[in-house]
Amino acid sequence: MEQTQTPLGFPIETLAIFIALSVAALLIDLFAHRSDKPISLKSATLWSLFWVAISLGFAAFLYVHHDAETATLFITGYALEKVLSVDNLFVIMAIFAWFKIPDIYRHRILYLGVIGAIVFRGIFVAIGTELLALGPWVEIVFAIIVAFTAIMMLKNKDEDEEIKDYSDHLANRLVRKFFPVFPKIVGHRFFLSSNTVIEELQKPENSNLKVMVKKGAIYATPLLLCLAVIELSDLMFAFDSVPAIIAVSREPLIVYSAMMFAILGLRTLYFVLEALRKYLVHLEKAVIFLLFFVAFKLGLNAANHIWHFGYEIKPTWSLYVVLIVLALGILASFIFPDKNKSTDNAAS
Repeated sequence: MEQTQTPLGFPIETLAIFIALSVAALLIDLFAHRSDKPISLKSATLWSLFWVAISLGFAAFLYVHHDAETATLFITGYALEKVLSVDNLFVIMAIFAWFKIPDIYRHRILYLGVIGAIVFRGIFVAIGTELLALGPWVEIVFAIIVAFTAIMMLKNKDEDEEIKDYSDHLANRLVRKFFPVFPKIVGHRFFLSSNTVIEELQKPENSNLKVMVKKGAIYATPLLLCLAVIELSDLMFAFDSVPAIIAVSREPLIVYSAMMFAILGLRTLYFVLEALRKYLVHLEKAVIFLLFFVAFKLGLNAANHIWHFGYEIKPTWSLYVVLIVLALGILASFIFPDKNKSTDNAAS
């Protein structure tokens, strides 16, 4: 019996399974972490393994109902997005530190950040795959973008670590343009009414706060400012990661599903990386290498489409490169630890 094809080029059953799994995963993630409690390393690790298992389950579905190449393309895109997200998560750590967001509220901000990432990735994937139809020169542009990102990471790698000032960040300024800001965190609330602001200002511990009260106004809290900065930062990362995943496959559903399932596990992966950051000192080098590899793959694909010389990097080879480089980055971090960071940790 012939299966009904969707505009995405896959049977409607595949699209339905993908949507059902995605919605179920979002609901599970929401209800599993709805309380304001810090997530332990053990809990974050177990949840991260759970999301990996869900993703591999979808890959198994693709293998059974389609073919091995489709499943390989998905796994390659998924693994690549996971690795490239590491640098994004490190930036989010710095944003949380600057806004002084308590651990108990970070997972709530991350959840909304994941929702935003899913929406923006979908838009970028749709635009990116359509642009590729214009010709191989678009692949060259994508290769240049990815290579430039790798070069910038390489240049900044040796700079001293410091907490960036986000007070003049574009997202911060945009929120302040539309909302007055109450400068103190009030529970897990992103907005406060003017009446709540008046009540907060009457508390003795807030006597030093200077806030102009506007009747009927809605006030933004530091949680909203932090979320806005994270969303815009992730939007900038999408300019790099979307071309990178498109280098693996041009099928919109494969690209988006790989990114979607990778993003779904980022909230718990954040807490794992936060705990292990001082140990995974060479992981960023792996990310930089993979960005150069992706740029080379995009350039090779473009050259092949222009001159038809027949050379290409097969999906299975891409998967092996991603997995091997990731494993080497983790292994090197434990074999060759950063002595300066070890000394700093011992001193503290």
